[in-house]
Amino acid sequence: MADTSTNRSGFIRLARTNIWSLGALLIAAIVLAPILSVVWISLTPSENIWPHLVRTTLPRYLSNSIISMFAVGLLSAFVGTGAAWLVARYRFPFSRWLEWLLLLPLSIPAYIGAYALVDFLEYAGPVQTGLRQLFGWSTSQDYWFPEIRSMGSAVIVLSASLYPYVYLLARTAFREQSGCGFEVAQSLGAGPFTRFRRLGLPLARPAIAAGAAIVMMETINDFGTMDYFAVQTLTTGIFSVWLESNNAGGAAQIAVVILMLVVLLVALEKFSRKKVRHYSLSNRARPLDHVRLHGWAAWAATALCLLPFLVGFVLPVSVISWHALGNLDQFTAKGLIAALTNTLVVGGIAASVTVLAALFMVYGVRLSGRRLPQFLLPVTTIGYAAPGAVLGVGLLIPLAAMDNAVADAIWAATGYDIGLIMTGSAFALVLAYSVRFFAIAQGAADAAMGRVSPSLPMAARSLGRSLGGTLKDVYMPLIRGSVGSALLLVFVDSVKELPATLLLRPFNFETLATRVHQQASLENLGDAAPSAVLIVLVGLAAVILLARTNR
Repeated sequence: MADTSTNRSGFIRLARTNIWSLGALLIAAIVLAPILSVVWISLTPSENIWPHLVRTTLPRYLSNSIISMFAVGLLSAFVGTGAAWLVARYRFPFSRWLEWLLLLPLSIPAYIGAYALVDFLEYAGPVQTGLRQLFGWSTSQDYWFPEIRSMGSAVIVLSASLYPYVYLLARTAFREQSGCGFEVAQSLGAGPFTRFRRLGLPLARPAIAAGAAIVMMETINDFGTMDYFAVQTLTTGIFSVWLESNNAGGAAQIAVVILMLVVLLVALEKFSRKKVRHYSLSNRARPLDHVRLHGWAAWAATALCLLPFLVGFVLPVSVISWHALGNLDQFTAKGLIAALTNTLVVGGIAASVTVLAALFMVYGVRLSGRRLPQFLLPVTTIGYAAPGAVLGVGLLIPLAAMDNAVADAIWAATGYDIGLIMTGSAFALVLAYSVRFFAIAQGAADAAMGRVSPSLPMAARSLGRSLGGTLKDVYMPLIRGSVGSALLLVFVDSVKELPATLLLRPFNFETLATRVHQQASLENLGDAAPSAVLIVLVGLAAVILLARTNR
């Protein structure tokens, strides 16, 4: 009798564990499904236009994408690494303020920076108008001014918006370096630049490479900036082929090219640091001492750190705020209030669903201990690397087919037309945001749970706590801060996401991002400014939280 009772309790425990494990596998399948869907659609198009794309537009899309990726990656790495080294190694006027101010451009979506730059530098803008008044020029024939709507401007705007990814990781890497090696190098006669090139830079290279890889993936994901500057890339090509030529198969084939570029980029980043290993020989390594700069060197360091902050934050905020102040009535416009409501509701639901799914999956994988769930856990992060336009292609077509099949079945059975449930509502948007930003929530949950001592959940289980009770009563109080940060970050990224929103939003459904894009595309920056200000305020909240957690 005892053996039967023991077997029964063991079976119940196994069944409960399997529920968590199967749930983790289901979540992983949902996250990976859009990527697999894109590949399948590209291989089975209803009308194969791949040969036509290869002969005509694809080479231009591909070359522009590769050039912009590497240009933005290099410029962001240069700016972010240089600024990180200066604030981590030296003290100069306003250095303590600049250490945090350099993070603020992360709150400005690149497409808002693009609108502001064009408005500031275009022919009718304040710069060219001031030059004409100052020198007495009457027309554009009297002087030369660089073309604003060009790839060069797009590279500058994207770099000014994305360099904080490199800056944040590089600053942390420089802070963790021991000061002993630098003192030895200095005693051997190595100057400041030599110490940076031979010691600081090699030790921080993995962090810099990781930051540059994120920047390059965000560059290939961008649609608003490239479209506004009339630069044809793979992402803008998806919109052109699908929405203008009405060919979903061709759009999926372009999306697969983007996926291949992303996979190649990640592989190159991993390979670049495959054999690079640096270890600390002591757990008491003394950190770098800050060197006080004086004279022109101090003010030069201030100017170098101030420049990216001015271009990436002050300029767009100033231009957008100026237009917003001139259109205060737009803050109470019915369209803006509806867009704000849609943004808050959809972003909030997406953040909650994403974080809960990540917690469930990470906990289920930890309980399982099997190879397949552990293999799928890092694979699910590919959603973050996949551009929003790619996810839009991978989600909309299968969801539309499912919607129509369900609606037809219900109509045949009951005679009642329920309409399109998934693609006719914000469901597809929530799903796209969850897949796109699942890596953020999953990484936060995995890192936070990894810091919890295994003895605590074991003790809770020995005292009779269920698996769900252990997660609720043991893990959640200890990882609450990380969960809150993940919620906010996913919410903010959902607010700023443009390509997936443009493709998947229901008819007559606007968010702040789509409203800004629509108004700015019509050269109506005054009406776009209030929506842009609200997006910036939400982004600022996330950056302030990020700064507080990285002190």
